[in-house]
Amino acid sequence: MKRPVTSGAETTNPAASSAPAAPSGPSASTADRDAAPAAGLDGIPRQRPLAVSAEGVNVAVAESAPADVGTSPAADGSVRSLLAGLRRVRPWRLFPTPTGTPFTFGYAVVLAVTSLVAEYADPGLVDRVLQASSTDVAHLAQSPVRVLVASALWIAGGLTSAYVIAFLLVLTALERRIGGWRTAGVFLLGHGLATLATEIPVGLSVLAGHLPESSLHRYDYGISFGVATSVGALAGLLRPWLRWTVLAVFGWMVVGDLIAFTDPMTNWGHTMALAIGVATWPLLRRVGPPGQLQDDDRDHGAPS
Repeated sequence: MKRPVTSGAETTNPAASSAPAAPSGPSASTADRDAAPAAGLDGIPRQRPLAVSAEGVNVAVAESAPADVGTSPAADGSVRSLLAGLRRVRPWRLFPTPTGTPFTFGYAVVLAVTSLVAEYADPGLVDRVLQASSTDVAHLAQSPVRVLVASALWIAGGLTSAYVIAFLLVLTALERRIGGWRTAGVFLLGHGLATLATEIPVGLSVLAGHLPESSLHRYDYGISFGVATSVGALAGLLRPWLRWTVLAVFGWMVVGDLIAFTDPMTNWGHTMALAIGVATWPLLRRVGPPGQLQDDDRDHGAPS
């Protein structure tokens, strides 16, 4: 008896003859379609399509990705602290602004205008104006208040003077701490007392015959006495290491000028003005910061 000849599909996939019958019904067509061999590839079952959900991809990526060191609590706290520190660094606070330091800003504008006038106006006119603004003995005896105010509207040496930078930095820092009115009071206190402390001995020396009468009309104007007083006052509000550094640096400059003896009356005035500023420490430490906002945070609605 001859054995029946079988097809290649039967010999290659013997399990196909013994497979159970396919189920009937609507699901039968789907199962047959998935399990049916590919056309032209007898005996190789068709692969099921790869169905990957978005949720599965996210889980797989999360499991395979390396741990991010920046997400740890310690690193996150360090980053937040660094960002908070950077937000607190505001270089523009070193200089006066119309809303943050109105006194210093307005005063700086006036000084800029008078300095330009002194630079570009007629020299004869400038000389007469400066002479009328001088706090010499003759003018102090006639109208002390007027000349004390007028002399503080000019900068000896113009805008290139080192006291211009000192004025901007020191009075800005002082006003942000104690307010505009108190800063003006400290400045005018030092300006007035140091001027009187240097001019009164000149008048007495003229009366005693130790100085010529021309000393009664000596030019004396500028902001240096008020700035020196403000430096001394500001030092008392700083941290100890910064306080003594500021006093040492400025004191070294003042004493150096005094030793050089180029203008002893003015140099002694700077020394006394610095001492006046230091003498205000107890008063400034007792009074609290002003009730208004002292910086540009006013524009952003943040408390000072």
